[in-house]
Amino acid sequence: MGNIFAGSEVVEIGIQIEINGRDFYNTLLKQTKNPKAAEIFKFLSQEEERHIKAFQGILEKVRKYEPQGLDSDEYYAYMNALASEHVFTKKDQGVKIAQLIKTDKEAIQKAIGFEEDSIVYYEGVRKVVPDFDQKVVDELIAQEQNHLRQLIELKAAL
Repeated sequence: MGNIFAGSEVVEIGIQIEINGRDFYNTLLKQTKNPKAAEIFKFLSQEEERHIKAFQGILEKVRKYEPQGLDSDEYYAYMNALASEHVFTKKDQGVKIAQLIKTDKEAIQKAIGFEEDSIVYYEGVRKVVPDFDQKVVDELIAQEQNHLRQLIELKAAL
């Protein structure tokens, strides 16, 4: 079995996840009537935009990098499975999903799931980026964890 993803493809999927996340939060921002939810959605949209830029910077470096010490067939099959289950890997899914949401509580619950999925995916991404970029991915994971915390707090407040 050949590699399903190269390291650069794994990072490109991360970019698509962040683009869809940004679009998801921007759509929710337009739909909500709750000022607190609007504040969080706007913040999260801006954060996703920052993550897009960070991953684009990593992508330039990782295109020439081959990860060492991985059982690549097994690892890339794992990343393929994660990506195929992550709805935000499909182009334009963020807006489509957000438009189907009827309540702020439903939006928050969906966003919590997406943030959790992103954390798991980025923990996998960390293994295919060069050592010097792992710190960047670690920071992105920490930010996603913070987003998750904020969403859980918002859910409790609604």
